[in-house]
Amino acid sequence: MTGALIGFGQVRHARLRPARHAFAYPTCFLMLPLRTLHRERSPAPLAHNRPGALSFFDRDHGDGRDNAVEWLDELLRSEGIADATGEAWLHCYPRVLGYTFKPVSFWYCHREDGQLRAIVVEVNNTFGERHCYLLDAPRLGAELRAAKVFHVSPFCRVEGAYRFRFMVTPGRERTVVRIDYDDAQGPLLQTSVSGALEPVTAASLRRALWRHPVLTLGVIARIHWQALRLAARRVGFFRKPATPQAFVTR
Repeated sequence: MTGALIGFGQVRHARLRPARHAFAYPTCFLMLPLRTLHRERSPAPLAHNRPGALSFFDRDHGDGRDNAVEWLDELLRSEGIADATGEAWLHCYPRVLGYTFKPVSFWYCHREDGQLRAIVVEVNNTFGERHCYLLDAPRLGAELRAAKVFHVSPFCRVEGAYRFRFMVTPGRERTVVRIDYDDAQGPLLQTSVSGALEPVTAASLRRALWRHPVLTLGVIARIHWQALRLAARRVGFFRKPATPQAFVTR
């Protein structure tokens, strides 16, 4: 599948200590070939940079410009990556009824020959801050690591490292992303988002709205609900540290 895709699947999260805490939610997400969408500018069921019940706006990513691929290319070049000029697939949440919150989005950056060159993990926290982790020369299915430098949850210190694993079937029928977090004492969090992919059509968008009418509002509501549950179990609370000076962590 080469056009815009939508995924229907599940988000899982498990905290291992000091009290075990786990949950899973149904979800949907977009997988978009952004270079193609900007180059062809053809009419499509998905509202792209225009209002719609379910829509995608480039300015919700990067530095807020109307073509996020330009920002992505500048970021990669600034990090010495000049050959990721093939398709840029973006795995992200859409806007639903105009509202958006995207805890994490994944940019799959390819060479002209279709080989995966880099993955950019774009993270937003509930304080309105954004940070990117750049995974250079990744391999699908292999474990990739990055030091944690950005504050996300008040129940985790800014220390340790993330372990990423990305899996996409050859025809993009299904995708799985695993992000595990280790602090100074060892494994602490295990998270994943997975789903079956299908083309974006009027029918698939209607199904997404029917199943998830408050998808992005629900994301932020569930973040705060789970935070209340952790606080009730007296899990340690840590103050927000200063934002890292560098916007990108290799």
